[in-house]
Amino acid sequence: MIEITDVSALRARLGDEIAVSDWLPITQERIQQFADATGDHQWIHLDVERAARESPFKTTIAHGFLTLSLVSVLLRDAIRIGGLRLAVNCGLNRVRFTSPVPAGSRVRARIAPASVGDVAGSTQVIWTVTIEREGGDKPCCVLEWIVRYYVH
Repeated sequence: MIEITDVSALRARLGDEIAVSDWLPITQERIQQFADATGDHQWIHLDVERAARESPFKTTIAHGFLTLSLVSVLLRDAIRIGGLRLAVNCGLNRVRFTSPVPAGSRVRARIAPASVGDVAGSTQVIWTVTIEREGGDKPCCVLEWIVRYYVH
C-alpha cells in the first residue's frame, strides 16, 4: 500500500502510476452474489455448463459492472491518503470493458491521478484506472473515476 500524506500531494504526481493493487479473485460465488444484488441473471454469467457449450469464452464471465464496482475496493486497498474526513464517489467520465473476466480469474488495478482541483470545499481527483486480469493480454476495464475528498 502506498501512503500519500494528503490529497494535495497528488498534484505533483499527475499522470504517474502511483499504485498497483493486490490481486482480487473473481469467483463464481462473487459473480452469483452480484447477479442476485442487481437482478442480472444472464446465463453467460451464471450457467457454467451452458457457458462451456455456447459462450465464445467457454466459461462464465463476470458482469462488466461487477468489474467496475470493484474500483473502490481496489483503490482503497492500494492507496491511503492522510488527513481525510470523507471521500465521495462523483461518477465516471469514461468506461470501457475491453476484455472479459472469466470466473476463477484474478484482477488488479493500476492507478494514476489524471487531475486534481479544488471544487466546492473539496479536492476533486480524477483517477485513471486500468483493471487488468492476471495472465490477460490486455486490460479488462479502463476508466476515469471522479472522487471528491474532504479534509478534517
